[in-house]
Amino acid sequence: MTAPARQGGAVGRVALLALGGACLLAGLDAALLLIGSAAPVRADHLPGAHGMIMVLGFLGTVIALERAQALGRAWGYLAPAVLGAGGVALALGATLLGRLLLLEGCLLFVCLYVALYRRAPLPLVAVQVLSAVLATAAASLWLVTDVAALLPLLAGFIVLTIAAERAEMAQLSLGPRAAPRLVALAGALTASALAAVLWPAVGTRPVGAILLVVAGWLARDDVGRRMIRTSGLRRYNGAALLAGYVWLAVAGGTWLVAGPATTQAVYDTVVHATFLGFGISMVMAHAPIIFPAVLGRPLPYRPVSWVPLVWLHVSLALRVAGNVTGSMLWQLGSIGTVTAVLLFLLTSIVLVVTAR
Repeated sequence: MTAPARQGGAVGRVALLALGGACLLAGLDAALLLIGSAAPVRADHLPGAHGMIMVLGFLGTVIALERAQALGRAWGYLAPAVLGAGGVALALGATLLGRLLLLEGCLLFVCLYVALYRRAPLPLVAVQVLSAVLATAAASLWLVTDVAALLPLLAGFIVLTIAAERAEMAQLSLGPRAAPRLVALAGALTASALAAVLWPAVGTRPVGAILLVVAGWLARDDVGRRMIRTSGLRRYNGAALLAGYVWLAVAGGTWLVAGPATTQAVYDTVVHATFLGFGISMVMAHAPIIFPAVLGRPLPYRPVSWVPLVWLHVSLALRVAGNVTGSMLWQLGSIGTVTAVLLFLLTSIVLVVTAR
């Protein structure tokens, strides 16, 4: 590949990453509206689209972009492009168009994973295919039901995606039994998530139990416990991994004890422990490793990298404490999590631009 071709590819990937960033900003704006806080953009349609903009619009775009880079085929970038476009359409108020684009983007994401599986027919890649199938099921059912009913499918998408990537990246630490163990957990989580959508009283507690098992397994066998005892980037990565596993356990434990999220406190705890405490913490952990491959520029570690990570988890702890006590800590923690994600975005941009 010639230098101009490589440069053009990097520009295209940056554009797709910016599309995911636009979804992130729209989702954070919607989060502020949901808690009754002041927000840069006030629009009645944004709060109802918050969850899907964040999970499929932002996280879906970023994950699909990284996988498209791994595939190395031009058509693979259609998945993050369409997912990002769907999130932006939702943010602009084109609800039906946004939902259809997210569904199409998820179908393309499945095709992307199938192509990766055909190249390397491994159990861990098969689990990633299954994760995209769960996202597709959620996107299709969103045409006929609300997001709250689809929470187990969306959680399954994020948890299986990240667990498979951790098993791939830490094979020596997790050992030879990691792949069959993950396949078994993936099958159980998929069946439980589908049952939770159809019969919430039956399937929700098994989903919680499986999330607890996944969190315990990764916390015990992944490299986080070793890395936290080192320094610099490795300690930062270890802290982000372990904190993410703690929040996944909180989500699983809440589902296991409370069952279906019929109260606002339970729903808010499960949603944000899964997608902020676990999902965004994993993004922060992997960003210094994954983003350079996507951007073509390094994202160096600096001590300031700790600020958004620590503030995210402190704010989320305040939010959950507010849910438990019914106090205003909930709103304070909610605003804190928004500022933490914005700090991470701003810090990453500054570090990339100023990197030598």
